[in-house]
Amino acid sequence: MKTHYFLLVIVFLFSQMDPGAGILTSLGRRTDQYRCLQHGGFCLRSSCPSHTRQQGTCKPDKPNCCRS
Repeated sequence: MKTHYFLLVIVFLFSQMDPGAGILTSLGRRTDQYRCLQHGGFCLRSSCPSHTRQQGTCKPDKPNCCRS
């Protein structure tokens, strides 16, 4: 009986159709905010300061990724 529940959970995890909706679809992917910070940037909701440039966005809120 326990194996039935286990198989049901596995099928449910793999059956999510929308990208990002399933638990297993996000494994191995890095968020935009993580990538921004790894490349020396920082996230701001307002426009980037004058000594920096916009490098991209930091989703899901879509603030700017600024980098000098």
